[in-house]
Formats: sequence, structure tokens, C-alpha cells
Amino acid sequence: MKRALITGVTGQDGSYLAEHLLSLGYEVHALVRRVALEDPAHRFTRIRHVMERVTLHAASLESYPSIFHVVSRNEFDECYHLAAQSFVAESFADGFSTMNTNINGTHYMLAALRELQPRCRFYFAGSSEMFGKVREVPQRETTSFHPRSPYGISKVAGFDLTRNYREAYGMFCVSGMLFNHESPRRGYEFVTRKITSTAAKIRAGLAPELWLGNLDAKRDWGHAKDYVRAMYLMLQQPEPDDYVVATGETHTVREFCERAFAEVGLDYQPYVRVDERLYRPAEVDLLVGDATKAREVLGWEPEYSFEGLITEMVREDLKALGGAETPAAPRAL
Repeated sequence: MKRALITGVTGQDGSYLAEHLLSLGYEVHALVRRVALEDPAHRFTRIRHVMERVTLHAASLESYPSIFHVVSRNEFDECYHLAAQSFVAESFADGFSTMNTNINGTHYMLAALRELQPRCRFYFAGSSEMFGKVREVPQRETTSFHPRSPYGISKVAGFDLTRNYREAYGMFCVSGMLFNHESPRRGYEFVTRKITSTAAKIRAGLAPELWLGNLDAKRDWGHAKDYVRAMYLMLQQPEPDDYVVATGETHTVREFCERAFAEVGLDYQPYVRVDERLYRPAEVDLLVGDATKAREVLGWEPEYSFEGLITEMVREDLKALGGAETPAAPRAL
């Protein structure tokens, strides 16, 4: 039985990855903050249904000794490093903690594995935000980076650290350059979940309007379930390499709104308001990935469509409101 270590297991990707690995017969371990262990009712909502099958270890990405302690006492075949401060807007508000957590956390994980378990295969969660102000469309593995946020910068540093440990020490280290991926488990602070949850609330008469930033920003949106399968496949290859994971389709935030509101039987236009204060200081206008390499080498294909993703998210948000799927539509503003 293979044994995997996941950082960020309480997040969207970590919870789906834990499910996937468990379904494949893995013994799954996870690093979690001690504060999370002290408040499981709120901190473990995404993994509550699998908690009895996952071994949790208290550790902090900001503490090398705590990571070293866990790695020194357990043997792992694979390590999936997903934990990060991943909300781009927050990285502008607090760039110092974003850099500290994302860069040092990655370095600490790699250093501990090199010292104690150099044969453990390591996956780093890269991001399309590394491309930022894109030099070519679509973006592929050879596209140069021009990050436009502290978050994107921290991910470029993590990518370079991962590649350096592969090249300098011969470790099996890979990076997945994952484009935007969403699900009903996405945090409410992210624009996609903000849209679907607010559309559901407006449909149920629990909210009057939705405030957003740049409606014309374009993204390549997939489903997190599809993307964790790609993570797993990367660590099963005979040689380590880096891969773009994307759908190859691009849609605007406006299109996402239109589809989400249509799912609850509403026209988005009377309810959506634009607040320029929600614009990024340095905007990323267009991200769309070329996942040809992942398709050809990994045999990976996304199963969810853009429309299917939004339908699932909206329906789950309606269900969370008590199944409020058929109240009379609110009066347009």
C-alpha cells in the first residue's frame, strides 16, 4: 500500500485529492495546523466524511522543525504540496505573509524530504498566475513567466525551487501549472463561488445584489476533481517533468455570471454591480492553457464542461440554503 502526504488537505484541492487517493487504496496522511485540530467542526468541513481514514499530523509550513519532525517519523512514497495562501487579492493586502508561507513552506518541505526521504516523489502546486502578463496565447510549459501579484511571484519561486531540487539533487520533483479550477468546495472569497452562492441567495430572496470587479477578465476554468487526477498522474510517470493542466477554453467573469444566474432562472444584469475597488492593482486579463502535453503524456482529459461546473456549483449552493430551488424570482432592481 502506497503512503501519501498531503499539505493543504482541508482546502478544495486537498479534499478531492484525499478522496481520489483513498479510492486507489492509498494510506493518506496530511499536515494540518494545530489550531485546526483544536477546531475540527469548522476547519475540517471539506474532509469530515473521510477524516477517519486520514492520519493527521500537526505541523506548520512556517516551521521547518515541525515539518522535519513529521517526515522523520513517517515514510512516504509521495508528497503533494498544495498548501498555500492562494487568494490573489489577499496577497496584495498582505504580501509578506503570502511570500513567507508560500516560498518558505515549499522550501521547508523540499529540504526535509531531501534530508530524510530523497526517494519520496514530490508534487508542487503551481498556478496559471505565474504567467501573469502573458507573452503568448495559449500558455504552455515553455511560456515565460511574468507574474502580476505577490501570489504569482511566490508560485514562480516555488516552481523554481522544485525544479532546482530535481536538477541539483536528482529528486523526483514535478510542478503542475494548474489553471483556474473550481467546485462547490471553493472558498467563498473566490469570484466563482462568490457568484454562484450569491446567485443562489438572490434566487432565494436572501440577497439583493452582487458586487464584482473586472467582468471582462478572461480565465480558463475547470473542475478541481479533474485537476487532482492530473496531480496524481504526474507522480506516476517514469521521469519527473512539469505540466500545464487546463481546459483550453476561455470565458469572461461576465459569462460566468450569465450562466450562474441563468441556472436559477434570472438575468444577471439587474443584480450585478461593478466596484472598481475590487479590481486588482495589476490585472491579469487573459489566461488560457494548452494542456497538450498532459493529454499526450499523462493520458489526462477533463470530464467536466464549463457549463457542467457552474451547474454543479449553483445547485450545491441552493441545496446549502435548504433546497431553495423554486421560490418566486425576486423583483429586479
